[in-house]
Parts: sequence; C-alpha cells; structure tokens
Amino acid sequence: MRYLYYGLAVIAVYLFLTMTPLLVLLAGPHIPGRGFWRELSVGLGFAGLSMMGLQFFLTGRFEGLTSPYGIDVVYHFHRAISLIAFIFLLLHPAILLLSAPATIGLLNPLTAPGWITGGTIALCTFALLVLSSLYRLRLGLNYEQWRLFHGYAAVTAVALALWHMIGVNYYLQGHVNRGLWIAIAITWIMALLYVRLIKPLLMRHRPYRIEAVIKERCQSWTLVLRPEGLKGMEFKPGQFAWLTINRSPFSIHEHPFSFSSSAMHPEQLAFTIKELGDFTATIGRLTAGTRVYVDGPHGSFIPDRHTFSGYVFIAGGVGISPIMSILRTFADRHDQRPLLLFYGNKEWSEVTFREELGLLQGRLDLQIVHVLIDPPEDWTGEQGFINADMLGRHLPNNRMACEYFVCGPLSMQQAIKEALEQLGIRPEQIQSESFNFV
Repeated sequence: MRYLYYGLAVIAVYLFLTMTPLLVLLAGPHIPGRGFWRELSVGLGFAGLSMMGLQFFLTGRFEGLTSPYGIDVVYHFHRAISLIAFIFLLLHPAILLLSAPATIGLLNPLTAPGWITGGTIALCTFALLVLSSLYRLRLGLNYEQWRLFHGYAAVTAVALALWHMIGVNYYLQGHVNRGLWIAIAITWIMALLYVRLIKPLLMRHRPYRIEAVIKERCQSWTLVLRPEGLKGMEFKPGQFAWLTINRSPFSIHEHPFSFSSSAMHPEQLAFTIKELGDFTATIGRLTAGTRVYVDGPHGSFIPDRHTFSGYVFIAGGVGISPIMSILRTFADRHDQRPLLLFYGNKEWSEVTFREELGLLQGRLDLQIVHVLIDPPEDWTGEQGFINADMLGRHLPNNRMACEYFVCGPLSMQQAIKEALEQLGIRPEQIQSESFNFV
C-alpha cells in the first residue's frame, strides 16, 4: 500500500509540474486582442514544452521516480507521453496558422526573426526524435547510434524551443512568469548535468574488476565482479544494473543485466548473460581484470516490497537470472516460505543452473517444475509451453496468497500473465520486468 500511495504522489507531482505553466499563464495579466485560438495555441505549446523538458527526469533512472512502477514502465510512459507532447507542440503552429493565415510568412527563415526560425527548427528536431524512435530498426540505427542522436537532438530541440519562447516574450512579462520559467529551465539543466556529468564522475570513482568469467549452459556466461577500493553495492534480489565494460563511465555503450548473485553478498556481484546479440556474443571473451562500471541497482522485480505467504516464479531461458538472485538470497536468509518455480527451456541440456537448483531445494522449501519443449524420450515431466492448465496442476491451494514473478521473452510474459488471470490471480499479484526499453 505504501508503494501505491507513493506512486500516486509521483503522478500528482508530474501533473502539477506539467500544468503549472498553464496555471501561471491563466493567472497572469490578460493581453487584449489575442483571441481564443491564439491563446489555445500558446497553451498547447507551453504544455508540450513542459512535458518534453520533464523527459530529462523520466529517462534519468532516478530511483524516486522508478521505484513505484519499475523502470520499464517509466520508459514506456516516456515513449507514450513523448508522442502526446509532440502532438501538442505540432498543434501550436497548426492552430496559429489556421486562425491567422497571414502568419505563414513567419516560416520563411530569410525574413523571419531568429527566434521564430529557432522554434521551427525545434519542432522539426522533435519530429526527427519521434520518427527515429518509432522506426529505429527500419532505419538501420543500432542502439548506440540512436541514443547518441537522441541525446544531442533532445537538448538542441528543448534549447531552441526555450529561445523561441523567450523571443515571443508575450507571456514572460512579470516576475512570476519569468521566474517560473527560469526555475523550470534550471531544473532541466540540473537533471541533465547530473545524468551526463555528475553521475558518471561518481561512477568513475567506484569501479569494479572482472574476477571470473564462468561458462554456463545454453550459451550463457556469468560475470563475477569485485569492487575496486569500495565495499560493494547493496541491492535487492531481482534487481538489475547497467554495465559499462572496458570503457569510460561517460560512454553510451552500456547494457542492462540482472543480478544473479545473492543480495546478502554485496562484495561480489554476479550477472548471468546469454549470447543474444553482437555485444553479448563477446562476453565469453572477456578476461579477469577488465574494468567495469556498474550503474545501479534498478528495478522493482523484487519480493521484498510486500510480504506474502509464498512465491511462485515462472522463468523462461535466461529469465532465470534474477530469480536465481532471489533464491540464493532466500537461502542465505534461511527463509523457509514455500516457493514454486516453473522453469521453461527447449532441451534438458540447456537448463542453466540445473545442478545448483537441485542443491537449493535442500536449503529452501522449493518445488521445481521443469518444462521442456523438446524433451528426451524418457522424460516424464511437463512439456510444451507453460499455460493455464499446466499452472493449475501445480499451483498451491493458497495461490491467492502468493506473489508471482514472471521473467522471460516478452511473448512468454504476456502469455503467462493471461494464463494467471484465467486462474483468478489478480494483476497486482503478478510482477514482471523487461529490458525492451527502446
């Protein structure tokens, strides 16, 4: 319940910050002869710019913003609200041109004031930001190229939009209006400086070194990290971090991975990573001693947020990594609440952590249901894909008193959530987190 109230408070603050420029605009001195449509145009422009500026906070991985919802939810909200903000910004000149066609001459950069042209360029830059985000893969942009363009373009667009607003100057008259926008601009700049300068500088003084690279089943590797000159990183089981490997902490080449180690041992961090792309295919070639910077912990895929009488974990493939962190932590805590794990894999030979899971059954009240798509001939366990019927056969009688953690491919997550809801499990009992941020 505490997280619910905190989440509602964060939403209220966001709405207040978005609407404050409009409220001050309405409370300010009335300028005669402006008309309804022009005022609406300006109001939409203010709201859109305010929403775009707040994006620096939404993408800054501030724990206070992400903890109630999960960072994946915040990133998806960032993407959705960007589209709404862009529509507001697009309506600003559209309404102005439709209500006063004579203003079309302001679009000519040869004759228009610089601040008008700055506003036009800002709008075009925002359009490129939206299009490059929606069609990144079709445009052939890899994540790092897109992120570099996205960062510089966002700062440029917001700066030009502020210049445009200062140039218009109709609504910056008076100490309240001017002071408000100065304060808003300063907070945006501070957020940007913290994320791009201060935070990397802090990380630079908290490096880690690779202690071991352990080969696991199913083309997976576990990186074991030791802190260099510090005690380590405290995290909650189920969380993740962004790793910057063998690069500067200012680099845009960083990747999110779940902790797979016990949260009871912050002096040694472990991340289990499967070879799924260009970067992850190089993990096995890393060597001991390589420097790593860790940005974390992040995420709300954690059992410590609420107290339940039991937990059900449903993992597919490398989705076992954060669940291993939870199980290892529970074992180190001597937690004897009943645990049930559904673990889906293609073949028995691909079951990562198979032996350790068997050992954990001796330390925990843990039942494991292995599910194979292509089982061996003598297999007597579950096979195929995890569905409602399969879940119903194994879920405990007190299923409504359990919390459910689902981790795996997005398609699997969606199918499992629908299956659980068919069995009467409430959505608030189901936890999941994906790294599909872009």
